[in-house]
Amino acid sequence: MTSTLGRYWVATKGDRPVDTRVWHYDGRTQQRRMPTLVPSADETYFTLEGDGAAPGPYAFADLQPEGHSHHERAFGLKGRPGWRITFLEFPPSEIAVRLPKPRRDRPWLSRARLGWVAAVLVVFALFVLGLTLKLPPLLARLIPQATQQRMGRLVVANLGAYACSNPQGEAALKVLAARLRQGDDVTIRVVHAPMINAAAFPGGEVVLFDGLIQSAESPDEIAGVLAHELGHVAHRDGMEALIRDYGLDLLFGGFERNVSGYSSALLHARHSYKAEAGADGYAIGRLQFARISPLPTAALLARLAQQDESPENAGKLLTYVSSHPLSKSRERAFQASADPSVRYEPALDAAQWQALRRMCGGAAGA
Repeated sequence: MTSTLGRYWVATKGDRPVDTRVWHYDGRTQQRRMPTLVPSADETYFTLEGDGAAPGPYAFADLQPEGHSHHERAFGLKGRPGWRITFLEFPPSEIAVRLPKPRRDRPWLSRARLGWVAAVLVVFALFVLGLTLKLPPLLARLIPQATQQRMGRLVVANLGAYACSNPQGEAALKVLAARLRQGDDVTIRVVHAPMINAAAFPGGEVVLFDGLIQSAESPDEIAGVLAHELGHVAHRDGMEALIRDYGLDLLFGGFERNVSGYSSALLHARHSYKAEAGADGYAIGRLQFARISPLPTAALLARLAQQDESPENAGKLLTYVSSHPLSKSRERAFQASADPSVRYEPALDAAQWQALRRMCGGAAGA
């Protein structure tokens, strides 16, 4: 008796096993064949008969699931790349029981894939983090000094209307700069503004705000702050801060188009604790060379930290605190650098200190 079932036929001849037609690729040619799959008597092997297919025999145990749906089930053969048979409908039960089950869930493989995905994501995250941390310092050092000086002059030009200048004050500022070994490529200006702050701009432009000078109790405190800003200049921290905040737009977007925005960003740029520690270390070295005591700078940091906790000082200290994070470790670093065996000298004499305090028309004081 012979019966046709869809696209394959089944023949039963006494005790003969069921025969089923399948689509077949032998892995050597691109020709699709339609042989008959004939199981062995013990149903452990099968042969492919007809339509020019290589007959085999092939072991059911060597079949590997390659895909299935409600329309078809496909199997490859172990050790034979490209070899494939496809049942166009669900196989007869006599054959289906010998076929390997589709591996719907392979936890070990899922875990392995998940591990690889997690590893790739971790490596990518570390790469992005490293790029974020390393790229701004690298770019800051690649930008030519002449370009940075032009940027700095444009930024400071925005503050030009508030700049303070008189012969006595300028002379006192030069004395202080000389003691701290200021280089010829650094320009120091005093700006008339009540904020307690100082800033280092690209290209060696340093600004001291009169609010800081008036709040200082001695020229040694101003010397410590100025030496700190010179450290930011030496390490190009201002340029790095701009690149970190504005990215490549800073370099290719035209600096002149957003000078005011860059000026504000630099005044409020929050340097990292690493940058602050580096500038403090630079300042300590300059103070030691000049024989200026670091203790007044430590006292200034302690006083500013204490005032920062007072609501009435919030407006005055906001800029300094936002751009120069205060910490006990910074205060302790200056304290620890004091050498009892060194005879320290004031950063400026009394007349020079008064001239600096009057530079913006402020009242003289101790």
